[in-house]
Amino acid sequence: MNGLLYLEDGTFYEGNGFGKAGTAVGELVFNTSITGYQEILTDPSYAGQIITLTYPLIGNYGVNKFEDESDKIYAKGLIVKSISNNPSNYLSEDTVDYMLKKMGTVGVCGLDTRSITKKVRSGGAMKCVITNEELSENELKEYLCNTEADSNYMEEVSTKKLIHISGSGHKVALLDFGVKLDIINNLKKRNCDITILPYNTSYDDIVKLNPEGVLLSNGPGDPKSVKCGINTIKNILGKYPVFGICLGHQMLALAIGGNTYKMKYGHRGGNHGVYDIEKDRAYITSQNHGYAVDPESVKKDMIITHVNLNDNTVEGMKHKILPVFSVQFHPEGAPGPEDSAYLFDNFIKIMEC
Repeated sequence: MNGLLYLEDGTFYEGNGFGKAGTAVGELVFNTSITGYQEILTDPSYAGQIITLTYPLIGNYGVNKFEDESDKIYAKGLIVKSISNNPSNYLSEDTVDYMLKKMGTVGVCGLDTRSITKKVRSGGAMKCVITNEELSENELKEYLCNTEADSNYMEEVSTKKLIHISGSGHKVALLDFGVKLDIINNLKKRNCDITILPYNTSYDDIVKLNPEGVLLSNGPGDPKSVKCGINTIKNILGKYPVFGICLGHQMLALAIGGNTYKMKYGHRGGNHGVYDIEKDRAYITSQNHGYAVDPESVKKDMIITHVNLNDNTVEGMKHKILPVFSVQFHPEGAPGPEDSAYLFDNFIKIMEC
């Protein structure tokens, strides 16, 4: 199949198609990770986006049932330089091409991903359309102009019902805005009794569970669009210990009266340096976000605990009085380093106080 990428600025990239035969429209983003393509594809935070992987060779170790971070691919599409159809790994069960076909995701390979990444870095995140069908330039333009961006991805990525995972430790209510499986696994490793809740769960329903702590998960989209979640967070502050990750971190900032903003092209990859101010040391972290917290907007209530070493954006904060803290990066890794997994232990400690 022929493959094509068309950007809203009029730029074309021609290559070859793979995965599901079709056409997809979404926000063009790039991820700099060298490995972990399966975890990236199944991360619900990519809902509505078309992912460009900057590492040139993708698929060489195949895919397997152990690496998924959710039950499906939520991204709109995948762009790579080169795709391997002959993976070599003892865990490999199939190819990325098969995975995309099975999960209904459009892929395009053979493109200059370095050029695409430079364009996003200079021009910022932009809307695009990818196709491996025979479409004319005018048809692609129509797709791009006539396809509206989704406004609320939570309906798609969040659990539709309460899920209980029994454990002998602390009772945790997990608000699911698009949670990754490895966040749940980190709580399970610490013997937590976990109740996973839909994104629009009310404060009253959380109270009925009588949790010892609340975890605000990662997820896709603009944090300001999840108004019901922000209102719930406002109500739980001061009632329970709270730990926010990525989107949960941003929503926590909004709940205390702070502000968030859309970044030019975001942070997505497994090698982002973060400075932990309290520990006076740096960590290499896994990141996936397109929004950030305005530091001046939260300083009345919060202490900034982590900053990004590349651009000084807020990477972590804690409340000056309440047992509440959050980070912008992913302490669970998946893919990426797990150096900051100690933050889950910190969550356990504040639930014990």
